[in-house]
Amino acid sequence: MIVHIVMFKFKDENKKENIKEVSSKLNALVELIPTLNSMEVGVDFSRSERAFDMSIYTTFDSKEALSEYAVHPEHLKVVELIKSVTLESKVVDYIKEDSN
Repeated sequence: MIVHIVMFKFKDENKKENIKEVSSKLNALVELIPTLNSMEVGVDFSRSERAFDMSIYTTFDSKEALSEYAVHPEHLKVVELIKSVTLESKVVDYIKEDSN
């Protein structure tokens, strides 16, 4: 299984509303993109200096499935929104070995 994690730091302007909108649009992608197996959206509550505002944890069957997700038109719409309301993002992609 492929795991794709992204963290976002939002701009201060309309932060609360933007986090809510982005979260909603990200969660909707599970129903819109067949190669996306799951998505968990988390909003930070600690507000520490090191913290980002939001993270997503997504899973895919393969690297190819992640690549298809990356260029899917519905995902790209959300990416444009995210770019307009965030200051920074970080990503990590890895292969999660079967735990059996």
